[in-house]
Amino acid sequence: MSDEAERNQRERDLTPGHHHWFDDDAGPVVRPYAMTRGRTSAATRHRLDLIAVVVPEPAADDPGRDQTLSPEHVEIVERCSEQPQSIAELAAGLDLPVGVVRVLVGDLVEDELVHVTRPVPPAELPDVSILREVINGLRAL
Repeated sequence: MSDEAERNQRERDLTPGHHHWFDDDAGPVVRPYAMTRGRTSAATRHRLDLIAVVVPEPAADDPGRDQTLSPEHVEIVERCSEQPQSIAELAAGLDLPVGVVRVLVGDLVEDELVHVTRPVPPAELPDVSILREVINGLRAL
């Protein structure tokens, strides 16, 4: 960009009432709250941890046909159709904040297009000492 072009750009950006809502290289910027319609949490009863895995339902065979879904919703379903992914993986792959992905996945859960599986909590896993005793007992046979 030439010095004159940069100066003109700065003047436009500093002009009152002028809002520069796009980056020339990236295109228009969509604010995260616009994607979630201002919501900061999903209305689901499921807790959407970073490691919660999103799995598509059979009803989600062609999410592009549903006109009520945003492009981000469709992208989440398509990514999970290839391989189930965690909330963290989806956020990284879509380059969106985790909070936004949680709200979008919550919408998909409510629409029954995906379901979320959570790993077993550590408190419900068998005790390591019991597993060692079982292994030692099997070796003794």
